[in-house]
Amino acid sequence: MSMAELHTLTGAYALHALPEDERREFERHLSDCEACTQEVRELSATAARLGLAVAERPPRELRERVLAEITTVRQEVPSHGGSGRTGGGRTGRWTTYALAACIAAAAAFGGVAVWQNQVAQDARQEANQAQRQSEQLAQVLAAPDAKTSSGELTGGARGTVVVSQQENRAVFLASGMDRPPSGKVYQLWFNDEGTMRSAGLMNPSASDDAVLLDGPVDHASGMGITVEPAGGSAEPTSDPVALMDFPTA
Repeated sequence: MSMAELHTLTGAYALHALPEDERREFERHLSDCEACTQEVRELSATAARLGLAVAERPPRELRERVLAEITTVRQEVPSHGGSGRTGGGRTGRWTTYALAACIAAAAAFGGVAVWQNQVAQDARQEANQAQRQSEQLAQVLAAPDAKTSSGELTGGARGTVVVSQQENRAVFLASGMDRPPSGKVYQLWFNDEGTMRSAGLMNPSASDDAVLLDGPVDHASGMGITVEPAGGSAEPTSDPVALMDFPTA
């Protein structure tokens, strides 16, 4: 296997996707190639984070919140006084109160059930979306044509971009990035011959992040990162904190 071919195996090695003979040959190569060693270290850390992705549960405080909703329903308690009066009017009133209380309680339980079901559905949707993104990210890292490019970012951080033309997707890995200012977020951009196309947002609370760029690579030659208002912008509104060229063949 040629040296150029060995350099393209970092993603597959990090995901344990190499045949035994190629794995042994690549590990011999790692002993002499600091660049590949660094990339494998970063990609392995990303793969480990992906492996920890699990379906989200409803919030732990869900039971307490449901019980709090229930306690807001006032239910009348029939009197057991000894007045001896058993006229139809009094009995009818208590029957009405009890029936109204039951209807109110049923409505409250129904409302809580609907709310609880919505919370669970939202959690499942978020978990499914995260799972799909993790699978797509892993596909890019393990793609046979995946190529990587690494560089130093502002403040001593390090960034690695992995591109697969076969998947037509790219992944950005960041290590040691400073958190953006309050109310701001890092936004990623594809560089389409000088025109910047939004590629999604980074997690503002994470200094280490792995992001599947939003959208196809197509003819983009590189990527950039800017600081934008929370929620992102339609086009860059600040100078880039990083510009990286996509790896070439």
